[in-house]
Amino acid sequence: MRASRKVLLSMALACAAASCTAGPAPRLGEVQHGEGTFYSANGDGACGFGPSPADLDVAALNAPQWDGSAPCGACASITGPKGSVKVRIVDLCPECKAGDLDLSPQAFAKLAPLADGRVPISWQLEACDVSGPLRYHVKDGSSQYWTAIQVRNHRLPIRALAYRKDSAWVNLPRQDYNYFLAAQGTGPGTIRLQVTSWEGQTLEDTLPGPNADTTYDGAAQFTSP
Repeated sequence: MRASRKVLLSMALACAAASCTAGPAPRLGEVQHGEGTFYSANGDGACGFGPSPADLDVAALNAPQWDGSAPCGACASITGPKGSVKVRIVDLCPECKAGDLDLSPQAFAKLAPLADGRVPISWQLEACDVSGPLRYHVKDGSSQYWTAIQVRNHRLPIRALAYRKDSAWVNLPRQDYNYFLAAQGTGPGTIRLQVTSWEGQTLEDTLPGPNADTTYDGAAQFTSP
């Protein structure tokens, strides 16, 4: 068992030490091998999704495969010595090696007894079993002059997010803390978005505006690959 760590990581320090943007992230269906451990997860963490007490089959991904937060919200099917479990990636494990996953106790217990502490695992990223459409969370502090948007409840991992400016799509750079950032803001009024999955599927949505700390439902969901 790893020592408990605070939910809100110091991303600048952790990523500087762990080369968090080194990547690349595993592709969907690409089998990985490593070690499984557990920590006091509550569903929150470096991905910034917030606690999820009703869904604690979650995991922190190792730093070498963090890829600038690209796997956040992806799901991984894991096989261990005594069983299997499907988890959602919600956090970063700065000290973990490539192939390792740090799990919630609830998820680890489906693979092996907690007393084992550290066990060999194999896993692969795959589509999540979500219901309903994509959701978009506008970060606290956002305005028409500085806008950060996070995609949530996605069946497939997110490759890119763009917004419509005049007659062109403008790609928003993804930050290590799992938000897509318009450093100069998206301007006043509605925000037209285009979101692209790792598999190249695209969806378009319109938000009412850059209203801080607000979550909006989208119109549709990605289909399984």
